[in-house]
Amino acid sequence: MALFQLERVAPGPVSEVWRRLTTWERHGDVVPLTRVTVVTSPPTREGTVFVARSGIGPVAFDDPMEVVTWRPPTDGHSGMCRLVKRGTFVTGWADIAVHPHGDGGSRVVWREELRVRRLPTAFDRPLGWVARGMFGRAVDGLLKRS
Repeated sequence: MALFQLERVAPGPVSEVWRRLTTWERHGDVVPLTRVTVVTSPPTREGTVFVARSGIGPVAFDDPMEVVTWRPPTDGHSGMCRLVKRGTFVTGWADIAVHPHGDGGSRVVWREELRVRRLPTAFDRPLGWVARGMFGRAVDGLLKRS
């Protein structure tokens, strides 16, 4: 199991930063070789399910996730959601929180616990390093204005 945390400060109000992070299909735009499909009908809420399919052809896997906590920001206050990974290969959870920061900006805190089935525990630390780097680049990409 790898547990890691990322923090970023982003320009823009909490509601806009929240939208950038929780438009699930956009995650496929910033994670190489990945396509994200939302399985349930909008809007996002507790019970929303989406699947990230990563890889090429037969060397690919599905990473199904369910939103189990959904507290979007209101009136400039913080928002938080929790995703649970329900796959057969990758499991764990992710907490995404967006808080007001400074004069009109936002602070993002992304905490994640990641497990890869059948990966020996000796690889937990390297998995954490790789995941932190990969998710850090993804979060940076999601935070770019669009």
